[in-house]
Amino acid sequence: MRTLELTEGYIHDCLSEASQLPSARGDFRSLFPDPPRPAAVLVPLLRTSSTGRDSDTWHLLLTRRSDTLEEHRGQVAFPGGQAHEEDPSPVVTALRETQEEIGLDPNSVRILGQLNSFLTITNYHVTPIVGVIPWPFPVSLAEHEVSRVFTIPLEWLAEPANHEVRQRVIPPPYSTMLHTESYPVIYFHPYDGEILWGVSAEITMSLLRAIIKKETGG
Repeated sequence: MRTLELTEGYIHDCLSEASQLPSARGDFRSLFPDPPRPAAVLVPLLRTSSTGRDSDTWHLLLTRRSDTLEEHRGQVAFPGGQAHEEDPSPVVTALRETQEEIGLDPNSVRILGQLNSFLTITNYHVTPIVGVIPWPFPVSLAEHEVSRVFTIPLEWLAEPANHEVRQRVIPPPYSTMLHTESYPVIYFHPYDGEILWGVSAEITMSLLRAIIKKETGG
């Protein structure tokens, strides 16, 4: 993938095309007694320098969730969270939650589109919103939610040797609902001391598939 050649308009077109395709992920909706809780995350794209590069390249910004949270503690994630009743759209949810978590001004984000939603095994219906953010910006962490922000180059993420699928044990009650003790999960190799896996890794792969499909003419 020639990430240096990707423009914002090009990525927007990729997302528009990808949004017309059905999600490749299984739908667990019928397994839960309650309706899914709506949520949204921002998939923040930025340009910055990479080791061995003379010019800026595309990166994704990610967070590490606080170890004190009840759900998904210590995991690498995109900024975002559960929708409020008054949120008119997933875009508003993603931008509001991102501002609360890392201090990013919503007005500084250029929205390029969105990816297909994901239903998690914890019964969240997550909509990924893709946007370009300024870099650097004055990061202000909500330390009860986020312990760190960092970036990973798209080119590194797109390299097949840097990720794999593993079977992960599913704890109860989710294993009972899914009628299985394990589930295939995407894991990226460690980068900057962090491991991207799970739904955030699936969202990342969804973005990469959209870009690579258009880039290669597949």
